[in-house]
Amino acid sequence: MVRLIEDHRETYGVEPICAVLPIAPATYSAQRDDGLRAEIQRVFDANFGVYGPRKVWRPLRREGHTVARCTVERLMRALGLSGAVRGRAWVTTTQSQPALDRPRDLVDRQCVATRPNQLWVSDFTYVAPWGGLVYVAFVIDVFARRIVGWRVSSTMRTDFVLDALEQATCARGGAVAGVVHHSDQGTQYLSMRYTDRLADSGMAPSVGSRDDAYDNALAESVIGLFKTEVIRRQGPWRSLAAVELATLTWVDWFHTRRLLEPIGYVPPAEFEARSYEQAAVA
Repeated sequence: MVRLIEDHRETYGVEPICAVLPIAPATYSAQRDDGLRAEIQRVFDANFGVYGPRKVWRPLRREGHTVARCTVERLMRALGLSGAVRGRAWVTTTQSQPALDRPRDLVDRQCVATRPNQLWVSDFTYVAPWGGLVYVAFVIDVFARRIVGWRVSSTMRTDFVLDALEQATCARGGAVAGVVHHSDQGTQYLSMRYTDRLADSGMAPSVGSRDDAYDNALAESVIGLFKTEVIRRQGPWRSLAAVELATLTWVDWFHTRRLLEPIGYVPPAEFEARSYEQAAVA
């Protein structure tokens, strides 16, 4: 009966339908809330328990549920559910060397791409498990905010950011000539090994010119989500292996299910797939 009312409420209204059917509006509302609570809990649990009401409401709408955002907010409060809240936006991990010759800043804080493999941004952050610091590097395709490469390491040596770059290159089938690769002034990204690899791949290196977080803000934003949704939410961490497994799981979810506001509340993989479909039709 609740399903019947749901299917016709937009046309006739709830109270007129209830006047015809043997059900009171209050009973309908209570039964509908019971069903919505189960759906809200399912969406919340399926997304690492990090979604607030607005983010829970979006997938419900995508699945065809007709529900107001304020209703989701009310029922989440009743269920005691709350999304992850970001802490400090940026933490410095890289050590800059301004005296080194470095590539020009080709981005100048305009972190925009109109297609995949146009602009990548790279950065890394740290986690503090019981056994000592662990570092996590990311390479992100700006167009769809897609993480194309990542690596976890117990050291800050160039090898681990280089491994993340190699993974990104392989993920894109090696066809990365012309990609602008943007990073901050960290010594790992300015090392000869790293810059030589960019040159060998035909990528155009770009390094932030003002040595602050805003020069690589998109990478910092994705890392902020990672720290909020994984590191702070699921810790404390026992080992590098635990961080690595959690990162793998989160990256897969981020690609295929995480709804991102800047790309229209769709997952990165879906947004990117749409762009390829549109390009094929054009």
